[in-house]
Amino acid sequence: MAGLLDAPHPYPGRLVIVEGIDGSGKSTQIRLLEKWLNSAGYRVFFTEWNSSALVKDTIKHGKKKDLLTPATFSLLHATDFADRLAHVIVPPLKAGMIVLADRYAYTAFARDVVRGVDPAWVRDLYGFAVRPDLGLYFKVPIEVSLKRILTGRQQLKYHEAGMDLGLSKDPRESFRLFQGRILEEYDRIAGEFGLTVLDATASIARQQAKVRDLVSGLLTKYRPTPYLRRKENVYVQ
Repeated sequence: MAGLLDAPHPYPGRLVIVEGIDGSGKSTQIRLLEKWLNSAGYRVFFTEWNSSALVKDTIKHGKKKDLLTPATFSLLHATDFADRLAHVIVPPLKAGMIVLADRYAYTAFARDVVRGVDPAWVRDLYGFAVRPDLGLYFKVPIEVSLKRILTGRQQLKYHEAGMDLGLSKDPRESFRLFQGRILEEYDRIAGEFGLTVLDATASIARQQAKVRDLVSGLLTKYRPTPYLRRKENVYVQ
């Protein structure tokens, strides 16, 4: 079933998204990009995965009590995504802004499938998602991501390590197995959806230089003309 991800979106703004397993450094890179674009005078809006007030508390409660099945996980995250798409992603795109998203629908395509959800089903579920203008996949080996995470804190999070799947009683080994499978899915997704693969083992500065180069290319013909034009303090089509 073809979805909106198969065709460019019609809005004057630009949508840039980042993907990668936990510990890939993607969040650091997109925040640096946000600062750089703001300093250059662009109008930028940032959004991140699982941040909609509509279902955030429900997901948090479900995780804490270990109540969520793979399908429920998928449906709740799709609800979160749909709410954010309608209220915090598309409106800025219509207004000609640059929207930066830390994780996008591809996160569900990777995580949900690893948790046992049918790949075709989850792709149909997100058939309403608009296609990014630039998708960046920060690829990193499992051991590197694990070391980075444990450098910042002593323990792995329960679902981050995939402990709910019963892969291993050892959190670190479970993380290796769970995130390793997600990494394999991301490799397939990158080819399927044309994500740009970046070496996430490079220095932060080198990665950011590459990110800025790619975004600069994207913005060559970018004209931030608002989708809604202002006339006498009223926005009209």
